[in-house]
Amino acid sequence: MNLPPSLLPRSACSENLPPQVVVRLAKEVRKLATAPPEGIAYLATDDDSMGEVHAEVAGPVGTPFEGHFFSLKLVLSADFPSSPPRGFFLTKIYHPNVNPQTGDICVNTLKKDWTASTTISHVLSVIRCLLIVPFPESSLNDEAGKLFMESYDEFAGRAKLMATVHAPTSSAAVSVCTASSCASEVAASSSDKPGVGAEGPAGETVVKKKKASGSGASKKKSLKRL
Repeated sequence: MNLPPSLLPRSACSENLPPQVVVRLAKEVRKLATAPPEGIAYLATDDDSMGEVHAEVAGPVGTPFEGHFFSLKLVLSADFPSSPPRGFFLTKIYHPNVNPQTGDICVNTLKKDWTASTTISHVLSVIRCLLIVPFPESSLNDEAGKLFMESYDEFAGRAKLMATVHAPTSSAAVSVCTASSCASEVAASSSDKPGVGAEGPAGETVVKKKKASGSGASKKKSLKRL
């Protein structure tokens, strides 16, 4: 089944890509547009940039990002899927694993844990789950990473303020992800295969677990490697 140009990555419309890559992108974008992961919506754009997939993520419940929506893009490499895309938040966000200047996203799924079979939908799910469980040990925003470890309440206050200023509170329609569904995505993406939600019952948000832990050291122990 062919997709209309509006549901194809711009690269597939304008680049002379190998046929098998175009077919894969068409299938993945169709799935993302018609059956997106929880808390994620595909954004069709008129941008003529090549090799970009745009999406919107809903701030997870129980986090400083709750109630706000964040735009991001995945920039496909020339040899995709042999090499991973790069992820960028287009909406400003205060987060340990997001570069405050460029929006660059640091997550292992887009680095050493990438495999040619990893899907775009899975990447977006893992990025959204990163909003629940940051990984400050690989910070791109050192201030946010340090604050997250030392004073979660202060970190949450700054993150919420940034979201209030820059992130809209309305969206076309994105569903809300539970911690249990995020756990399955993160577990599948990690080389250590930990379950983010394994410490509590299904549906319990990881952020609530984090707040209950108290000290920075306890928070650090509860982090799972994305």
